Amino acid sequence: MTGVDEKECDPLELLTRVFKRLPSIGPKSAQRLSLFILRAPDDYVRAFSQALERARTRTRLCSLCCDYTEEELCPICSDPRRNKKTVCVVEQPTDLRAIEKTNEYNGMYHVLHGALSPLNAVSPADLKIKELVDRVKKGGIEEIIIATNADTEGDVTASYLMEELKGLGLKITRIGTGMPAGGELEYTDPITLTRALSNRKVID
Repeated sequence: MTGVDEKECDPLELLTRVFKRLPSIGPKSAQRLSLFILRAPDDYVRAFSQALERARTRTRLCSLCCDYTEEELCPICSDPRRNKKTVCVVEQPTDLRAIEKTNEYNGMYHVLHGALSPLNAVSPADLKIKELVDRVKKGGIEEIIIATNADTEGDVTASYLMEELKGLGLKITRIGTGMPAGGELEYTDPITLTRALSNRKVID
């Protein structure tokens, strides 16, 4: 559903309205994207359409870390070379990919798919927190690295996770020095992320 009446607007306007619904896309950007699609070669448009269809029909959540994948387990979770004893908890799949770009972390991940936000009605039930706790209770994990964003929602989420995981015999740390206040992992450069991971602090 596009949220617009397709009968009341021409194809260009309809496409522009659809693009405008994407995150961080304003009216001008939506119009530029629409014009780009209309001017693009047919093979590009077909490839674009096929990529959307494939992502929607073949992508699922990894049964272990909740990242997006085409298989039951994502490539990271199925890699025997990864350190299974350490799990880095992130808010979004984009945060996972940002950390992977540092080439400094060899552990596992857990994707929450958001952060706690009472103002936006995001509760623990809306996130993959229960899946994380169940995963820890199965054993084998020694350290949880909480890598939520350095903002209000990230801090609230980190505190909630600490309470949920307390008493399970884990070393719980959070990325520290190097992450600016209000910073988001997705937009943080690899050097800063590496420093933040290296200087993570134990949460009492």
